[in-house]
Amino acid sequence: MNDTSTSDVIGRRVEVNGEHATVHFSGIVPPVAGLWLGVEWDNPERGKHDGSHEGTVYFKCRHPTGGSFIRPNKVNFGVGFLIAVKNRYVLEDGPEEDGKEQIVIIGNKPVETIGFDSVIKQQSQLSKLQEISLRNCAVNGAGDKGAIAKACPNIRKVDLSRNLLSSWDEVLDIADQLKHLEVLNLSENKLSFPSGSPARTGTFPALKVLVLNRTGITWAEVLRCAAGWPVLEELYLKSNDLLISERPADVLQTVKLLDLSSNQLIDENQLFLIAYLPRLEQLILSDIGLSSIRFPDAGTGHKTSMFPSLQYLVVNDNQISQWSFINELDKLRSLHALSCSRNPLTGENKAAHTTRGLIIAKIGQLKTLNKCEIPPEERRGAELDYRKAFGNEWKAAGGHQDPERNRPHAEFLAAHPRYQSLCLKYGAPEDGELKTQQPFLLKNQLLTLKIKYPNQGDQKVLEKQLPDSMTIQKVKGLLARLLKVPVSELLLSYESPKMPGREIELENDQQSLQFYSVESGDCLLVRW
Repeated sequence: MNDTSTSDVIGRRVEVNGEHATVHFSGIVPPVAGLWLGVEWDNPERGKHDGSHEGTVYFKCRHPTGGSFIRPNKVNFGVGFLIAVKNRYVLEDGPEEDGKEQIVIIGNKPVETIGFDSVIKQQSQLSKLQEISLRNCAVNGAGDKGAIAKACPNIRKVDLSRNLLSSWDEVLDIADQLKHLEVLNLSENKLSFPSGSPARTGTFPALKVLVLNRTGITWAEVLRCAAGWPVLEELYLKSNDLLISERPADVLQTVKLLDLSSNQLIDENQLFLIAYLPRLEQLILSDIGLSSIRFPDAGTGHKTSMFPSLQYLVVNDNQISQWSFINELDKLRSLHALSCSRNPLTGENKAAHTTRGLIIAKIGQLKTLNKCEIPPEERRGAELDYRKAFGNEWKAAGGHQDPERNRPHAEFLAAHPRYQSLCLKYGAPEDGELKTQQPFLLKNQLLTLKIKYPNQGDQKVLEKQLPDSMTIQKVKGLLARLLKVPVSELLLSYESPKMPGREIELENDQQSLQFYSVESGDCLLVRW
């Protein structure tokens, strides 16, 4: 049993043939003689019962098949932190041959090296280690008191994920000896956290990144421990069945990134409890079942005081199905990037190009959508398309080209809160723009365009009809044949009578004329 006595095994984390479990019982299980350990597996399919045997309850499991009885000699109770470090990182010199070749041990495997003497000596010195990974190394605690600080005092990044740590106090015993620790990953350790107050504090003076995914931590425990993270910038709490129960008071005030993904109990009202974290720039809310959000302190066209620093929001894999959700995001004063893939609103059955354009038009300050940058010409095209698409609805609601008579009703403004500002930006839509479109008739998809050559005075102005779905690459191909100029030398742009004095570059060959909002009556400018 790795020198572990039977009296202190209850609550310990153990490993058996690659599977992890928690010990809940140690003793005799009649009628079979000898000592048994009763364990609850992390994977309930690994077990056989719920902690009972022949009518006697020896321990309790959350799952009816989560428990097993195992002989102590089959169980690995793990090793101390420093032993695990030495097992993975200490290199031992082997026999040398002609002073050139030697055998070193890397991760328990012999490796031949030639001329790496200085590298080996440097790697052998634990005191110079700054980043270590001990994932799945059966670490169960700090080991001998003070040994870590003495052997490797300069460690700054540690991956301790999927080990045999069983309590937060064991983590503190390690961290107390790593005063320069900046990054700590404790994911997949089933930890018990302090329930009493006050908790040990001041233990992580330099910690900036803490990963606690799948550790079983509660929100109350997060807040209780957070006093010991005075400069923390990134906190990852994925898959903990979290329920945000109270507002952080004097803790987490330095956090810039918070990951709450895959916590299905979180709803929009709970999010308001973290809405005033002053430095929160990135919030990850993937897969929490989110369907709606509303900022009650801000009316249509106004910015909310909530999430004042939030720049990047991730809401992938949720239940967002209403455009009102996107409308509300325009109220976030600092939001520049959004990821919202795999939601009913943006599902596979939706036209991706149209959905993307609507989101861009509805969130005015957005610069990146689903990790793709929004260039100025895409924003302009999306906003013009949006202005045109809902123009008839705007007029029916009381909208008018005359500013004095422009009074759309509240219901329209609630559904399209940016529409009025787009009218100010581009001008109110003209009646000619709002004729009912017939997209399935080819004649209604053709654009009548003038083609001019600003650098070639002797070239005659042409007039062509081109499909609005035609890519810039195909337009260049057509012009190259007409002008007998290599495609690679052609540069295209266009100007519109609606925006005199402005010239828009057609720089992406894969996009269509429609993408750039080219309309009948516009003029293509060709240079080479």
